[in-house]
Amino acid sequence: MNIQAMMKQAQKLQKDMMKAKEEIDNTTFTGKSSFVTVEIKGTKEVQKVKIDAEKIESDEIEMLEDMILVAINDANKQVDEETEKKMGKYTNGMPGLF
Repeated sequence: MNIQAMMKQAQKLQKDMMKAKEEIDNTTFTGKSSFVTVEIKGTKEVQKVKIDAEKIESDEIEMLEDMILVAINDANKQVDEETEKKMGKYTNGMPGLF
């Protein structure tokens, strides 16, 4: 294979990778934990936190904080899984590149 063909293939691969990453970045992931729901973008930017206030009493603030933490971590895990699913074919199993 000549160098020009290799460069062309590398450019196509880079373009495909950037497209996949853009799709992930623009996807909204929803994490849930009991009465807390969070939405984050693929960039891991928290977009929304929703609390079902009817299910919480004022003395349960510490539990609410824990539920928010669990929901955010759940949504972040979904981002990581989607990133690995879409980008893993480009990194050949080398985690942490994206």
